[in-house]
Amino acid sequence: MKGPRPLKGGKKMDKMLKQVQKMQTDMAEAQEEISKISAEGSAGDGAIKVTVNGSNELLSVKLDPEVVDPEDVDILEDLIVVAVNSALAEVSKLSEERMSQVTGGLGGMMGGMPGMPGMPF
Repeated sequence: MKGPRPLKGGKKMDKMLKQVQKMQTDMAEAQEEISKISAEGSAGDGAIKVTVNGSNELLSVKLDPEVVDPEDVDILEDLIVVAVNSALAEVSKLSEERMSQVTGGLGGMMGGMPGMPGMPF
């Protein structure tokens, strides 16, 4: 009696599995790098500056005293929102650029990779 027949393309499958494992390692390293990056956003010609990190955490808010008007808090609140959104957009762009170096652009083509920044699922 003969043993089980090897699957067709077994060597190709092994090579592909090794490539996938390397990509997973590279992606974990990229995620670690991304968590350490930071980006700044500003509004009101630089009167409001905020910094966020790659984990989408707000790290700092800097206000020019000139924009702090107790009579007009609404404008200050709006400027902070604009600055935070600007910083988040920048860190998202940097994250996507870094991940595309690892995935070779597969994330966008395949609809995203689970758990990756900027990816839909």
